Amino acid sequence: MTDATTSGTDGTRTDRTAPPVHVSLLRRTRWAVLDWWYAIRWQVRSLGPTTADDYRSGDGQPVVVVPGVYETWHFMRPLMDALHDRGHPVHVLPVLRHNLRPVPESAAEVLAYLDEHDLRDVLLVAHSKGGLIGKYAMTRLDDRARIDRMVAVSTPFAGSGYARLAPVRHLRAFRSSDPVLAGLARELDANARITSVYGVFDTLIPEGSALAGATNVRVPVGGHFRILGDPRTRAAVLAAADPDHPGTAEPRPGPTPA
Repeated sequence: MTDATTSGTDGTRTDRTAPPVHVSLLRRTRWAVLDWWYAIRWQVRSLGPTTADDYRSGDGQPVVVVPGVYETWHFMRPLMDALHDRGHPVHVLPVLRHNLRPVPESAAEVLAYLDEHDLRDVLLVAHSKGGLIGKYAMTRLDDRARIDRMVAVSTPFAGSGYARLAPVRHLRAFRSSDPVLAGLARELDANARITSVYGVFDTLIPEGSALAGATNVRVPVGGHFRILGDPRTRAAVLAAADPDHPGTAEPRPGPTPA
């Protein structure tokens, strides 16, 4: 099927994958610094008083968030806040801790949580590795069709060229030749139920996060982590979660990324 790709403030829809954006070395360096500063701040904020139970109220479609490697669910709080304010009960999986286990094991934890709490018609909202976990759960484990669809932010669906240089196994697992990633790449039918949101340049995924057959939304943000806190990302996630909501704005062209 034809990819639906958007780019802009909230995304400007086109019928083809948006062309790559040329990014200077200076701008890449700046984005990398801002990205890691964002990551450090959210690691510190994870020590705050906010609890998972604060997000579980609401009568909208249930949301389950799946963070990336080295991340706790607190990294997802900017998106969780927006979804919860929209009326979605938002669930987290503390059992994932910092998400270092292999994708199949973590995906099994996602399904175990859905079964334990009898959640149905679930929207997965994931970041980075979380999108791989979500797709594995959708395609390999969801025998009871509990998962409706997924919004994935900055997910390395095609792997990352940097992974081959990684010093630890759980990062080398992001190589495109990894058996799990290669297997997920062959699972094409599920892509129609995925919205992939990503920036104009990802400091950790040079290949980008466009996914054939999915709805691809490129926002004018640079980086891998700080995209989670950008209002344009929140708008894109809300538009994917609630396309018919009266508060969902029409896509508009966006400014040059900062």
